[in-house]
Amino acid sequence: MHVIEITSRDNGFVKELRRLSRESGAYRRLGHVWLEGDHLCRAALARGLRPATAVFSASFWPQAPAEWAQAASKTVVLPDALFADISGLESPARMGYLLPWTGEGALLRPGVPTLVLDRVQDAGNVGSMLRSASAFGFEQVLALKGTAALWSQKVLRAGMGAHFGLHLVESADPHDIAQLELPVLATSSHQGAFIHQETLPWPCAWAMGHEGQGVGPEVQALASQWVRIAQPGGEESLNVAAAAAICLHASAVQATRPLG
Repeated sequence: MHVIEITSRDNGFVKELRRLSRESGAYRRLGHVWLEGDHLCRAALARGLRPATAVFSASFWPQAPAEWAQAASKTVVLPDALFADISGLESPARMGYLLPWTGEGALLRPGVPTLVLDRVQDAGNVGSMLRSASAFGFEQVLALKGTAALWSQKVLRAGMGAHFGLHLVESADPHDIAQLELPVLATSSHQGAFIHQETLPWPCAWAMGHEGQGVGPEVQALASQWVRIAQPGGEESLNVAAAAAICLHASAVQATRPLG
Protein backbone atom coordinates (compact mmCIF):
# COMPACT_ATOMS: atom_id res chain seq x y z
CA MET A 1 0.00 0.00 0.00
CA HIS A 2 1.43 3.35 -1.08
CA VAL A 3 1.00 6.08 1.56
CA ILE A 4 1.64 9.75 0.79
CA GLU A 5 1.71 12.54 3.37
CA ILE A 6 0.76 16.00 2.09
CA THR A 7 1.06 19.12 4.22
CA SER A 8 0.69 22.00 1.74
CA ARG A 9 -2.71 23.52 0.99
CA ASP A 10 -1.30 24.56 -2.41
CA ASN A 11 -0.64 20.96 -3.44
CA GLY A 12 -2.41 20.10 -6.71
CA PHE A 13 -4.19 17.08 -5.23
CA VAL A 14 -5.45 19.13 -2.31
CA LYS A 15 -6.71 21.84 -4.66
CA GLU A 16 -8.63 19.20 -6.61
CA LEU A 17 -10.26 17.86 -3.43
CA ARG A 18 -11.22 21.40 -2.44
CA ARG A 19 -12.94 21.97 -5.80
CA LEU A 20 -14.74 18.65 -5.60
CA SER A 21 -16.03 19.39 -2.11
CA ARG A 22 -17.18 22.95 -2.86
CA GLU A 23 -18.22 23.10 -6.52
CA SER A 24 -21.36 21.13 -7.36
CA GLY A 25 -20.38 20.24 -10.93
CA ALA A 26 -16.63 19.83 -10.48
CA TYR A 27 -16.83 16.04 -10.77
CA ARG A 28 -17.86 16.39 -14.39
CA ARG A 29 -14.72 18.35 -15.24
CA LEU A 30 -12.31 16.38 -13.07
CA GLY A 31 -13.65 12.87 -13.62
CA HIS A 32 -13.76 12.01 -9.90
CA VAL A 33 -16.30 12.12 -7.09
CA TRP A 34 -15.32 12.99 -3.54
CA LEU A 35 -16.99 10.83 -0.89
CA GLU A 36 -16.47 12.43 2.51
CA GLY A 37 -17.19 10.47 5.67
CA ASP A 38 -17.15 6.82 6.63
CA HIS A 39 -20.87 6.26 5.91
CA LEU A 40 -20.61 7.08 2.19
CA CYS A 41 -17.28 5.27 1.94
CA ARG A 42 -18.69 2.10 3.51
CA ALA A 43 -21.76 2.28 1.28
CA ALA A 44 -19.55 2.44 -1.82
CA LEU A 45 -17.46 -0.53 -0.69
CA ALA A 46 -20.59 -2.53 0.09
CA ARG A 47 -21.66 -2.12 -3.55
CA GLY A 48 -18.31 -3.37 -4.79
CA LEU A 49 -16.93 0.01 -5.82
CA ARG A 50 -13.23 0.68 -5.37
CA PRO A 51 -11.79 4.16 -4.83
CA ALA A 52 -8.76 5.47 -6.67
CA THR A 53 -7.46 7.14 -3.51
CA ALA A 54 -8.24 6.94 0.20
CA VAL A 55 -7.72 10.14 2.21
CA PHE A 56 -7.35 10.20 5.99
CA SER A 57 -6.79 12.89 8.58
CA ALA A 58 -3.53 12.44 10.45
CA SER A 59 -5.22 11.85 13.80
CA PHE A 60 -7.51 9.15 12.39
CA TRP A 61 -5.00 7.38 10.19
CA PRO A 62 -3.36 5.27 12.96
CA GLN A 63 -6.74 3.85 14.02
CA ALA A 64 -8.39 3.53 10.60
CA PRO A 65 -9.58 -0.03 9.85
CA ALA A 66 -7.12 -1.72 7.51
CA GLU A 67 -9.82 -2.67 5.00
CA TRP A 68 -10.72 1.00 4.51
CA ALA A 69 -7.17 1.88 3.51
CA GLN A 70 -6.51 -1.31 1.53
CA ALA A 71 -9.57 -0.71 -0.64
CA ALA A 72 -7.64 1.96 -2.58
CA SER A 73 -4.42 1.66 -4.56
CA LYS A 74 -3.14 4.89 -3.00
CA THR A 75 -3.56 6.43 0.44
CA VAL A 76 -3.08 10.10 1.29
CA VAL A 77 -2.73 11.42 4.84
CA LEU A 78 -3.47 15.10 5.54
CA PRO A 79 -2.96 17.13 8.72
CA ASP A 80 -6.27 17.60 10.53
CA ALA A 81 -6.34 21.33 9.76
CA LEU A 82 -5.76 20.71 6.05
CA PHE A 83 -8.48 18.02 5.94
CA ALA A 84 -10.85 20.52 7.57
CA ASP A 85 -9.84 23.13 4.99
CA ILE A 86 -10.90 20.98 2.04
CA SER A 87 -14.03 19.68 3.77
CA GLY A 88 -17.49 20.79 2.70
CA LEU A 89 -19.00 19.83 6.06
CA GLU A 90 -19.61 21.97 9.11
CA SER A 91 -18.05 19.18 11.17
CA PRO A 92 -15.33 17.74 8.93
CA ALA A 93 -15.14 13.98 8.63
CA ARG A 94 -11.91 12.10 9.24
CA MET A 95 -11.70 10.22 5.97
CA GLY A 96 -12.87 10.19 2.39
CA TYR A 97 -12.54 8.38 -0.93
CA LEU A 98 -11.80 9.71 -4.37
CA LEU A 99 -13.95 7.64 -6.68
CA PRO A 100 -13.63 7.57 -10.48
CA TRP A 101 -16.73 9.07 -12.07
CA THR A 102 -17.92 7.17 -15.13
CA GLY A 103 -21.26 8.88 -15.63
CA GLU A 104 -20.31 10.90 -18.69
CA GLY A 105 -22.27 9.55 -21.63
CA ALA A 106 -24.14 6.97 -19.53
CA LEU A 107 -26.74 5.25 -21.69
CA LEU A 108 -30.37 4.79 -20.76
CA ARG A 109 -31.49 1.27 -20.00
CA PRO A 110 -34.87 0.59 -21.62
CA GLY A 111 -37.52 -1.30 -19.70
CA VAL A 112 -35.98 -0.57 -16.30
CA PRO A 113 -38.17 1.02 -13.58
CA THR A 114 -37.10 4.65 -13.67
CA LEU A 115 -37.48 7.90 -11.77
CA VAL A 116 -37.42 10.93 -14.09
CA LEU A 117 -36.37 14.24 -12.54
CA ASP A 118 -37.53 17.25 -14.53
CA ARG A 119 -35.57 20.33 -13.35
CA VAL A 120 -35.72 19.43 -9.66
CA GLN A 121 -33.31 21.99 -8.27
CA ASP A 122 -33.09 21.46 -4.52
CA ALA A 123 -30.18 19.12 -3.73
CA GLY A 124 -31.86 17.81 -0.59
CA ASN A 125 -34.97 16.88 -2.55
CA VAL A 126 -32.94 15.16 -5.24
CA GLY A 127 -30.94 13.12 -2.73
CA SER A 128 -34.09 12.13 -0.86
CA MET A 129 -35.73 10.98 -4.10
CA LEU A 130 -32.69 8.88 -4.97
CA ARG A 131 -33.04 7.16 -1.59
CA SER A 132 -36.72 6.47 -2.28
CA ALA A 133 -35.95 5.16 -5.76
CA SER A 134 -33.38 2.73 -4.39
CA ALA A 135 -35.63 1.64 -1.53
CA PHE A 136 -38.64 0.92 -3.74
CA GLY A 137 -37.01 -0.95 -6.61
CA PHE A 138 -36.54 1.83 -9.16
CA GLU A 139 -33.18 0.94 -10.61
CA GLN A 140 -32.58 3.98 -12.80
CA VAL A 141 -32.75 7.76 -12.44
CA LEU A 142 -32.98 10.01 -15.49
CA ALA A 143 -32.16 13.63 -14.64
CA LEU A 144 -33.20 16.17 -17.25
CA LYS A 145 -31.18 19.32 -17.85
CA GLY A 146 -31.80 21.85 -15.09
CA THR A 147 -31.84 19.23 -12.33
CA ALA A 148 -29.35 19.55 -9.48
CA ALA A 149 -26.04 17.78 -10.16
CA LEU A 150 -26.59 14.21 -9.00
CA TRP A 151 -23.06 13.69 -7.68
CA SER A 152 -22.73 17.05 -5.93
CA GLN A 153 -21.82 16.93 -2.25
CA LYS A 154 -25.26 17.99 -1.02
CA VAL A 155 -27.05 15.38 -3.14
CA LEU A 156 -24.57 12.70 -2.09
CA ARG A 157 -25.12 13.45 1.58
CA ALA A 158 -28.90 13.49 1.21
CA GLY A 159 -28.76 10.25 -0.80
CA MET A 160 -26.96 8.44 2.04
CA GLY A 161 -25.38 5.89 -0.31
CA ALA A 162 -28.36 5.33 -2.62
CA HIS A 163 -26.26 6.49 -5.58
CA PHE A 164 -24.25 3.29 -5.57
CA GLY A 165 -27.26 1.07 -6.19
CA LEU A 166 -28.72 3.10 -9.05
CA HIS A 167 -27.99 3.64 -12.72
CA LEU A 168 -27.79 7.43 -13.04
CA VAL A 169 -28.14 9.36 -16.30
CA GLU A 170 -27.68 13.15 -16.25
CA SER A 171 -28.25 16.12 -18.55
CA ALA A 172 -30.94 14.38 -20.57
CA ASP A 173 -33.62 15.97 -22.75
CA PRO A 174 -37.35 15.22 -22.55
CA HIS A 175 -37.23 13.35 -25.86
CA ASP A 176 -34.87 10.83 -24.25
CA ILE A 177 -37.77 9.60 -22.11
CA ALA A 178 -39.22 7.73 -25.08
CA GLN A 179 -36.14 5.50 -25.08
CA LEU A 180 -37.28 4.06 -21.76
CA GLU A 181 -40.10 2.24 -23.56
CA LEU A 182 -42.21 2.51 -20.42
CA PRO A 183 -45.52 4.09 -19.46
CA VAL A 184 -44.85 7.51 -17.92
CA LEU A 185 -46.77 8.47 -14.79
CA ALA A 186 -47.13 11.93 -13.30
CA THR A 187 -48.96 13.57 -10.41
CA SER A 188 -51.45 16.42 -10.51
CA SER A 189 -53.57 18.24 -7.98
CA HIS A 190 -56.52 18.52 -10.37
CA GLN A 191 -56.63 15.50 -12.69
CA GLY A 192 -56.48 11.74 -12.51
CA ALA A 193 -57.73 9.20 -9.98
CA PHE A 194 -56.40 9.05 -6.46
CA ILE A 195 -53.25 6.98 -6.39
CA HIS A 196 -54.53 4.61 -3.70
CA GLN A 197 -57.50 3.76 -5.93
CA GLU A 198 -55.58 3.41 -9.19
CA THR A 199 -54.00 0.41 -10.88
CA LEU A 200 -50.37 1.27 -11.62
CA PRO A 201 -48.33 -0.35 -14.39
CA TRP A 202 -45.05 -2.12 -13.68
CA PRO A 203 -42.38 -1.45 -14.73
CA CYS A 204 -42.98 2.24 -15.22
CA ALA A 205 -41.35 5.68 -15.17
CA TRP A 206 -42.46 8.26 -12.61
CA ALA A 207 -41.87 11.89 -13.61
CA MET A 208 -41.30 14.42 -10.83
CA GLY A 209 -40.97 18.10 -11.66
CA HIS A 210 -39.58 21.43 -10.56
CA GLU A 211 -40.46 22.44 -6.99
CA GLY A 212 -42.50 25.46 -8.07
CA GLN A 213 -43.52 24.74 -11.66
CA GLY A 214 -44.00 21.00 -11.58
CA VAL A 215 -43.49 18.80 -14.63
CA GLY A 216 -42.78 20.83 -17.76
CA PRO A 217 -44.99 20.81 -20.89
CA GLU A 218 -42.73 18.47 -22.86
CA VAL A 219 -42.80 15.85 -20.14
CA GLN A 220 -46.52 16.40 -19.55
CA ALA A 221 -47.14 15.48 -23.18
CA LEU A 222 -45.43 12.13 -22.62
CA ALA A 223 -47.44 11.16 -19.54
CA SER A 224 -49.79 8.25 -20.16
CA GLN A 225 -51.34 8.31 -16.70
CA TRP A 226 -52.02 11.06 -14.15
CA VAL A 227 -52.78 10.48 -10.51
CA ARG A 228 -53.61 12.59 -7.47
CA ILE A 229 -52.39 12.09 -3.91
CA ALA A 230 -55.15 12.33 -1.33
CA GLN A 231 -54.44 15.02 1.28
CA PRO A 232 -57.13 14.78 3.96
CA GLY A 233 -55.40 17.49 5.98
CA GLY A 234 -56.09 20.03 3.27
CA GLU A 235 -52.59 21.23 2.33
CA GLU A 236 -52.39 22.77 -1.13
CA SER A 237 -49.44 20.64 -2.25
CA LEU A 238 -46.72 18.27 -1.08
CA ASN A 239 -42.98 18.65 -1.17
CA VAL A 240 -41.77 16.95 -4.35
CA ALA A 241 -39.59 14.49 -2.42
CA ALA A 242 -42.55 13.49 -0.23
CA ALA A 243 -44.75 13.07 -3.32
CA ALA A 244 -42.09 10.94 -4.98
CA ALA A 245 -41.81 8.67 -1.95
CA ILE A 246 -45.58 8.11 -1.93
CA CYS A 247 -45.75 7.38 -5.66
CA LEU A 248 -42.72 5.09 -5.81
CA HIS A 249 -43.91 3.19 -2.76
CA ALA A 250 -47.38 2.74 -4.27
CA SER A 251 -45.84 1.25 -7.41
CA ALA A 252 -43.57 -1.04 -5.40
CA VAL A 253 -46.43 -2.31 -3.25
CA GLN A 254 -48.60 -3.10 -6.27
CA ALA A 255 -45.71 -4.74 -8.11
CA THR A 256 -45.07 -7.16 -5.24
CA ARG A 257 -48.70 -7.85 -4.34
CA PRO A 258 -49.69 -11.48 -5.07
CA LEU A 259 -52.12 -11.87 -7.95
CA GLY A 260 -55.67 -12.89 -7.10
